[in-house]
Amino acid sequence: MKLEEGQMAPDFEAKIETGETIKLSDYRGKKVVLYFYPKDATPGCTAQACNLRDNYDALQKAGYVVFGISSDAEKSHMKFKEKQSLPFSLIADTDLKVHEAYGTWQEKNTFGKTYMGTVRTTFVIDEEGKISEIIEKVNTKEHTSQILK
Repeated sequence: MKLEEGQMAPDFEAKIETGETIKLSDYRGKKVVLYFYPKDATPGCTAQACNLRDNYDALQKAGYVVFGISSDAEKSHMKFKEKQSLPFSLIADTDLKVHEAYGTWQEKNTFGKTYMGTVRTTFVIDEEGKISEIIEKVNTKEHTSQILK
């Protein structure tokens, strides 16, 4: 089932890079940017994370809490976060439960090779926990402007 704008964002519980468990519902009352990306420390994912980092003050001023999420483990997230000085947390979805709830774990095709992987997608969630926007055509180098438009 594909999620749509106006629907309640699926709640979830998952670990961030520190090993701490967070729940999406704990952030009710705040706007949340939940961005799904394929892999830590790859060129596109680094560009996207650094664009959000470089514009983090503007995102905070607009009232957003930012979470990146991939299927990488906490240790990988911690290295990526430290190396890139990311001011926001990265969610480790190693069992793919959150990916499946949001429909971002899909069949992909690269150079004729078919495999399952993360489809880069950002969900903007309002203070009530509803999806206010789904960004499917992510511009990794200018992602903040897509969110704050």
